[in-house]
Order: sequence, then C-alpha cells, then structure tokens
Amino acid sequence: MRIVLAVGGGIAAYKSAEVARLLVKAGHEVQAVLTASAQEFIRPLTFSTLTGKKVITELFSESSYVEHIEVAREHDLLLIAPATAGILARLANGHADDFLSTMYLAFTGNVVLAPSMNDNMWSHPATQANLALLESRGAKIVSPGDGFLACGTTGPGRLAEPEDIVAAITPKSDLEGETILITAGPTQEPIDPVRYLSNRSSGKMGYALAEAALNRGAKVILVSGPVNLKPPAKAEVIAVRTAVEMRDAVFAHLEGATIIVKCAAVADYRVANVSQQKIKKTAARLSLEFDPTPDILAELGRKKGDRVLIGFAAETENLKQEAERKLESKNCDMIVANLAAAVESDTNEVMLALRTGETISLPRASKREVAEKIFDQVLKLRLAMSAHGD
Repeated sequence: MRIVLAVGGGIAAYKSAEVARLLVKAGHEVQAVLTASAQEFIRPLTFSTLTGKKVITELFSESSYVEHIEVAREHDLLLIAPATAGILARLANGHADDFLSTMYLAFTGNVVLAPSMNDNMWSHPATQANLALLESRGAKIVSPGDGFLACGTTGPGRLAEPEDIVAAITPKSDLEGETILITAGPTQEPIDPVRYLSNRSSGKMGYALAEAALNRGAKVILVSGPVNLKPPAKAEVIAVRTAVEMRDAVFAHLEGATIIVKCAAVADYRVANVSQQKIKKTAARLSLEFDPTPDILAELGRKKGDRVLIGFAAETENLKQEAERKLESKNCDMIVANLAAAVESDTNEVMLALRTGETISLPRASKREVAEKIFDQVLKLRLAMSAHGD
C-alpha cells in the first residue's frame, strides 16, 4: 500500500518514527510529510532515512508547484500521527494553508487520524465536534490512550502506540466465513396514525458493528429500526419499524447466521389498542394501556443452538449487576453494557460480561473502535467456549 504519513507538531511526534519503521517493515511504501511545527520536535532526516524518500515539508517546492495534488493522487491512504487539535480543526473546516491541509482536500483515499494532545484539549467540545465531523466524512479515528502526559497531567490524550496505529490501517480478515446478524436502532410502537412510542437510540453502535464486521470479512445482515444513518454499502439491510417486525425479520434470517449481535433498543411496551384515527387533544387526562413487546433476546437465547449470542444493556445504575443478570436470564454468551447516556453519542464506554465469568471494561472511544474491540473479544470467547466444549 502507498501511504502518506503526516506528522503534526507535538511531543508524540517521536513515536511517528516508529510508525514509519513498522509501515516500511510491513512492506508499505511511505511518503512522510512534516508540518512546520513537527519539525520543532523531530527532524526530516529521521524519516528520509527510515522511508528512503525525500520528506515533504513545504507547500511549494522546486520539483513541482502542484506536488500536493500529485501526492494525493498517487497514494492510497493518508495517516496523520500525531493529529494535533490544530490539525483536526483545520481539516474539519477545510483550511488550505500548508502542504498537509491542502493535500488533504485533494485526497480521495482512506484517511486515518491518530490524535494526541493535552487531556483538556481532547475533551473540549470543539475538538470532539471536529472529530465527529471528520469521522462522519469517512475518517477512521485511532483514539488516544489514557495515561501520564508530557504536560504533567494524567488523562486521555496520549498518542496510541505505534503497533496499534499500524494495526488499525491493516484490514483484518478474521471474520471471513461468518454470517453476522445484527439489530440496530430503536423501534417505534404506534399510538395512533401520527404518534408513536420510542426511545433515544441513534443506531450508531449497531451500524459501527456492521461496518467493523464487513471490514473484517464477514457477511452482515443488518435489521434496522428507523435511524438517520447511511446503511453500510455491503450489508444486507432489512428496515423495520415495530418490535414485532424486528422479531419477524430476525427469525426469518436466523438460519445461516453464526453470530448474533442484538444491539437494537427495542421498545419494551406497545399500546394495547392503537387508535385508527388521530387522537384529538382535549383538557381531559389521557390514559393508555400497554402490552409487553416480544422479548427477542430471550427467544434467541432459547433457540440459538451453537451460535454466539451477544446482547446489549443500556442501564442507568448497577451496570455490572444488570449485565450479569441479563447474561444469565437471556442465555447470552456476552452482554455489552453501557450507561444509557451514551445512546445518542458518537463515543461509548462499555463493560463486557462474558459467559466465561469474566468482565472486561473498554475505555471510552469512538463507537467504531469499540465495535472492533467487541469482535476481538467475541473471537476470544469462541475459542474459550470451544476449549471447554460449550
């Protein structure tokens, strides 16, 4: 693969030399680009030695006044590590004031961003908004680690380790041969022809799981409630609205599925007597009677056979206890539990309760990155279950 490795100005720039070395060792062709600030921390000679190529440091050069276009056209992937808060802001807002930002606007390949900065800068709403915008445009984020920072504070903001950055740009194929059935989004239970009962689920976690599974070689069947998200291009998508429709779609596509990920936030209740006409507003109190909706996860737990079954639990308290209770009561192999406040967010922080008795906490990261780590654990869980004859 032909990769542009762009280095931003931060103390973490020293790690980028190791990223360059690992990329070259893996057989990639690497073109290094150093911003003016990056050159205050590490010299271009380091990268030219490691890559065997001239390092680009200026927008205009004697070789070509359109070098930024040529580099954008000739390379497959743009990796920015470290991606500072300033770089994220310039990219998100379309600035074109140096080689990196100008080349980025002309780049049509995949973009991977590995941010690094002070913990307060990382958590600032402006930085998070810029990250969300860039991710919505297709950039992959390699979230920073949590630990001691150069400024003397402790928290999120450390550049991810070079091995993890390189692994993030190398597609896995460890889910080839799997057919993964994923549910996502909310359901909507009608009250009358214009009103319905629902919840705040955005579908972002389920769609991130679908994209991660596809990129790792799986066939994906995505049963989706109403969301405002672009469906993954290679997934088989079945659109549903109510809990009953979701239940029917799941069991219609259960045969052939090897892994089931029940991520949808299905409404627990539906109106017992749906009005065929719009209910008119009056001064009187309105009472509605509700019936429980089908418990899709529990039914899957009874009928899963040798499939791996993953359920989700959004809770407001007692996260660990509720995850373990649901793991047992629904006969799941894994429960992914998170606080309910994350349902509309672009990031997630989850706890995994496993059939093996383990509990694993995953730190806050983009939902796509959390999805990757969930599938990592699914594969480990399957091996552990096989070893015990489950």
